[in-house]
Order: sequence, then C-alpha cells, then structure tokens
Amino acid sequence: MMTAVLYFLIPLRSRWIVLLTSSIVFYFYGGIGTGFFMVLTILCIYVTALWLDRYNQTQREYLKDHPDLSRTEKKAYRGKIQHKKRLVLALGLVICFGFLVYLKYFNFLSAQTFSLLGLLGISSAAPQIDLALPLGISFYTLQATGYIVDVYREKVPAERNLAKIALFVSFFPQIIQGPIGRYHHLAPQLYEGHRFDFMECKHGLELALWGLIKKLTLAEYVGVVADTIFNDYTEYEGFMILIGSVAYGLQVYADFSGGMDIVRGIAQIFGIDMAVNFERPYFARSIAEFWRRWHITLGAWMRDYVFYPLSLSKAFADMGKRTRKIFGSHMGKMLPTFLASFITFMLVGVWHGSSWKYVAYGLWNSVIITSSIILDPVYKKVEERLGINTGCFSWRFFQIMRTFFLVSIGRIFSRASSFMDSLRMLKRMFSDYNPWIFTDGSLEKLGLSENEISLVLFMLIVLFVVSLLQENGMRIRKKLEEQNILFRWLVIVGAIVFLLIYGAYGAGFVASDFVYQQF
Repeated sequence: MMTAVLYFLIPLRSRWIVLLTSSIVFYFYGGIGTGFFMVLTILCIYVTALWLDRYNQTQREYLKDHPDLSRTEKKAYRGKIQHKKRLVLALGLVICFGFLVYLKYFNFLSAQTFSLLGLLGISSAAPQIDLALPLGISFYTLQATGYIVDVYREKVPAERNLAKIALFVSFFPQIIQGPIGRYHHLAPQLYEGHRFDFMECKHGLELALWGLIKKLTLAEYVGVVADTIFNDYTEYEGFMILIGSVAYGLQVYADFSGGMDIVRGIAQIFGIDMAVNFERPYFARSIAEFWRRWHITLGAWMRDYVFYPLSLSKAFADMGKRTRKIFGSHMGKMLPTFLASFITFMLVGVWHGSSWKYVAYGLWNSVIITSSIILDPVYKKVEERLGINTGCFSWRFFQIMRTFFLVSIGRIFSRASSFMDSLRMLKRMFSDYNPWIFTDGSLEKLGLSENEISLVLFMLIVLFVVSLLQENGMRIRKKLEEQNILFRWLVIVGAIVFLLIYGAYGAGFVASDFVYQQF
C-alpha cells in the first residue's frame, strides 16, 4: 500500500523509480546473498543486449550506406553479422543459464555423474554445494533470456538504462512465481508513469481478494489431504492414491492461479496489465489443450524460444528429409516435430526441479501428446465405427474427465518424494479397488474435520461456477460493476468476512508459502 501511495504522489515520469526501489527492497529482504545472482543476471543481459543491438545497428547502417550491393553480397554480409550475433547471444545465454544450472541442478548432476562413475569402478564422493536457491530464479532467468533473444531477433531495441532493465527483471509482484513477461508487453508499462484510476485500483483489489480466497481456503485445506497421503503413501492404496493426486492438483491450481490473481491485481493498481497465466485448464479436453491453458507464459516461452527454433532449424529440416525417405512422407515429416516437442516437454519437466521425477513428469506429458497426434486417425475411425456423436455434451464431458485423470496421474510424478516413490504409488493405485472409502468414513481421516471438508466442497462449487461463467464469456468483475451498489458491497464485504473467518492462517494453521516461489 505504501508503494502505491508513493507511486501516485511523485511526478509521472519518475514513477518507475518507485517500482524499482520497492522491487529491490522486496527481493533483498529475502536475502542479500541470493540477490547477488539476480544482479549478475541483470548485468549479463544488459551488456549482451547492447552488444547485439550494436551489431543490429551496424548492419542497418551498412546496408543503407551501400544500396548498390548485389543480393549475394548482402546475403554474405548478413551472414557474417549473424555469425557474430550468434556467438554473443550464446555467451549471454550460457552465463544466464549457467547461474540457474549451477544453483538448481549442480547437486543433482553431480550425484548422477558420480553414481555412473561408481558403476564403472571409480568410487568417490560427489561434491555438493550448499546455497539457498534465489527466489524465483527460474522465472526471472526465462524472462531475462527472452529479452536478449528478442533483441537478437530485432523484435525490440536494447534498453540503455541499466536501472530500467533491473526493473523489468525484478518487478516485485511477479518475482515470486511469474508470470513470465515479454519485454515488448511489460517493459513499456513499467517505464511509463500511470495516473491514478479508481476503477483500475478497485478491480485490482477485487482480483487480489479472489486470489487470496483461493490460496488461503481451497489451496491450503486440500493441501492437507495431499500431504497426508503423499507423505505416508504406504498406508494408502486404490482410490485413496487417486484422491491424493486430485487433491494435489487442486492445491497447485488454487495456489498458483490464486497467486497469479494476486500478482495481476497488485499490478493493476499501478495501471499495469500483466499476462494471463491460466484460462480454466481443467476444462481442457486434451493434454495439449491443458498446456495451452495452464501456466500459459511458460508454455508460450518454451514454444517461441525452444520448440520453434528447434523444429524450424536446418538440422531438423535435414532430419526431416532423411526420415521421409525411411518412414514415408507423412510420418517422416512429423518425426522432427515430435522430437522437438519431446525435448520441449522434457525441459518443462526439468524446469520444475532437479530430480528424475520431474524428468518423468515431462516424459509423461510428451508421450501422451505425441501419441495422441500419431493415433488421431485411429481415434477418428473408431468414433465413426461406433457412431459416436463428438459434438454432444456427453462426449465433451468424457474428454474433460479423461484429460483430468491423465493430468492427475502426471501429478503423482511431480509430487511424490522421488521417481521410485511415484512408481510405487501408481502400482498401489491400480492394484486395489476400494470404492467403499467414499462411504465408510475414510475420507474424514485425511487431516480435515467435517467442517473443513464442507468448506472445501463449498469452495469447489464456487470455483466451478465462476470458471463456468468465465468459460462462457462472462467477465465477473465487469458484471459485478453493473449491479446496484448495495449488492456490490454485500459481495465484496462478504468475501472479506469469509476470508477472515475461514482463511487458513493464524494460531494452529499457518498458511504455507506459494508452491512455485522457489522455482
């Protein structure tokens, strides 16, 4: 609140300085040592972008000053500059991702390397580092590297003010868990001063309130169920494992999407429109659609900076020519795309953490998406043979529930303590059939009281109704604004009272940190 007051009190053109100052204070409050790596990342992308921009400008000026060059000469000159730019970009990416790999993956890679050496008869203790992972390092690293790639592609000019680049990387509402911003969309909004707008402020507070309700009620309470089952999974089997997986999926969604609502709501108070990160993913009818709706900015980043560069590269084009000769035109053409998709989703999995279980998580999603594309003609033939009406509600509902089940299976990989534990949980889930747990009181032994279970069910109904209305095009906050003032205040005050009474905080129940903040 103090930041907002200061922001709107100082002159318009200097308001970005308030955001920068608040971001620095916010981040370094979490630890000066870990903040050091963010400073290095900022310096790296600042220098890299200026270097790339100089090559871009040199090329433009040279071609402008030499209009008589032949097409071959222009191509040769561009190729020469492009080669130099690639070297600069590679250096910047290696340094930035080097910090991430060192801090987040060194211990894992070290352990795996020395385990392999042990199998070869070379026995030695694996070196380990003991450094706290900087807050939001995976988020700000992707945002920062996306910026220098865009400068390399000449989509945006390099920013010459180091302080402004620092603001773009460290903007305090998003630093904990995103969303991953693009320079061309976010930076101009950060740098220009915004005038106070009562409606923007009001809508931002409403969105943040809704995010807090999702986080402090649904996410925290279903998180108790997930922790109870996953932390002692050997005591459960059959449907209980599935319930734990579903509970964790609901926890992550309410926690992460609630956090995004808080982030976007706070930013809206300052007149800043941040990227949407969720669009009702549990209404998706396929895993591919799920990832277009879930953590949208991560998926878009991976698509634009990993999948497209790989699938459109010369190496993959040459691979396509070779595979078409072996597997035929259609399959040979698709194989390089499948490989690019496989690599992309493996990186999505590894991005979540340094463990084999995250590799399995990425592999699970990749295999399902790839196989669904390969088998799509078969599915269509089966639908025709069985006379299935694919346009009716029952079929859409089946697709949604099928996707929800597959997503829930994937959650076991990401939540289990290890990859082997995830396999054991899957075995226990499919090895027993125990539907009686829904009627014999077993669900009341998962860490929640009857009143808390009722609260979870109530919140699920509210979340479903709100999501369904949004899915059908309704803008909730705009619709609320159209109502009479008494009704609006009853809704808002009622939501605040509900949060104060039922929010999971205070003595006996301390709300946990956001799930994604250490990513």
